[in-house]
Amino acid sequence: MSEATLKGLLEYLYDTLTPSNMQWLGERLIEHARSEEEKLKPYTMEEINAMLDEAEANFAAGKGIPDEEAWDEWEEDFARMKRQEHEMAEAV
Repeated sequence: MSEATLKGLLEYLYDTLTPSNMQWLGERLIEHARSEEEKLKPYTMEEINAMLDEAEANFAAGKGIPDEEAWDEWEEDFARMKRQEHEMAEAV
């Protein structure tokens, strides 16, 4: 979003919100921005290696779902969703 658009939005909010509404909205925006930053935080090589070690240990222990089985489940879920959409369309 351009700076001019953001400034226009800010002015609109100044003119329409009460001080308590502004504070509530500001706190929610800050919380959301922090959670988004955490999601985007890059992993260190140590963290990546630890995740790979854990995945390899799980694989060696026979944990998890084989690739083909996972794809079969996904295709079944997708087919079920399509059937439900078709049934809903027919009901209208």
